[in-house]
Amino acid sequence: MRKATLSISFLLWTVALLAQTTVRLEISSLPSYRPAGAAIYVAGSFNGWNPRDEKYKFQLKESGIYSLDLKLDKGLYEYKITRGSWDKVECKKGGAGIENRVLKVESDVTVKLDIEEWADRFPAKPRVSTASRNVHIIDTAFLIPQLKRVRRIWIYLPEEYNSSTKSFPVMYMQDGQNIFDDATSFSGEWGVDEFLDTTQAKKCIVVAIDHGGGKRLNEYNPYDNDRYGKGEGDRYVDFLVNTLKPFIDRRYRTLPKKENTFIAGSSMGGLISLYAILKYPDVFGVSGVFSPAFWISGTKIFDDIKSKGEKVKGRIYFYGGKLEGETMVPDMLKAFDTMAAVSKAKMETVIRDDGKHNEPTWRKEFPLFYKWINLQTP
Repeated sequence: MRKATLSISFLLWTVALLAQTTVRLEISSLPSYRPAGAAIYVAGSFNGWNPRDEKYKFQLKESGIYSLDLKLDKGLYEYKITRGSWDKVECKKGGAGIENRVLKVESDVTVKLDIEEWADRFPAKPRVSTASRNVHIIDTAFLIPQLKRVRRIWIYLPEEYNSSTKSFPVMYMQDGQNIFDDATSFSGEWGVDEFLDTTQAKKCIVVAIDHGGGKRLNEYNPYDNDRYGKGEGDRYVDFLVNTLKPFIDRRYRTLPKKENTFIAGSSMGGLISLYAILKYPDVFGVSGVFSPAFWISGTKIFDDIKSKGEKVKGRIYFYGGKLEGETMVPDMLKAFDTMAAVSKAKMETVIRDDGKHNEPTWRKEFPLFYKWINLQTP
């Protein structure tokens, strides 16, 4: 029986491999200046946007052409070309940034690429902070004992916090660099502070935790991955619940019960925000799951929904865009349906035809999520 199982597994793996298409990326032209022997990589929705993934490194052929063969399932992907980091990403002549390249895979294809310039060729302009006066840094090196690392932690306190004795709900958000301040963001901020400063909806405290840079894919993934290594998401969520939340509840006037404790994030942050409410349904009452990177978890997140979803009686908001890749919407709908089959959680799924995988899109969607929370508040 064991041999039969192994044979079937091997057959399924072989069929899946044969079903993939070959995409050859060839760089037709490069800027006149580039460091001698510089390595060139592709980073995209097919590799977690890792700018220095050795498995996605171009090879310099004898002909002088850089090329890279990818094995991809049919579908829609976004990507950019880098020299190993995001400060060395491709850009337009003159230094202006470019939109993500879009790749639609239907059959074997060769894609010719022209690289106009590299971002590090242009002096970085001083970036002015856009954070409102209600945003503060709790600590630039807050200890995460579960991971033996430190991290910057931000907090937004509503305008009336200091002029009243009111207590407030708390939202915990991932990728803190991108939540409040354009000066620290990679490609624009969510504008959460600007929205909360002006909305008439019930206000909340927002705690934003910076991601771990090169450790982001591990910290936000609860599951081990052959390509990206050991998943640390379980311990990261333990940090939120057992270390950070008690600290916030002690130091600030919060409404600590689950119906007033929210968690939200995008991409890998969306994955970990869903996992958090599955693992701690008595701590988190709302999860905002934006453009979740379910692809990195395989079937494991769906298995966890099946086994843990019954205890979730809070609220979950799913957002995804059709321009984020062929699997984004189907995976989200699968998560919704799987949860609906086992849980009485209140859920909402929002799908945008023009939705992209970037901060400007999430900035536009956040107010709708927040208003939904308030409409659903018991």
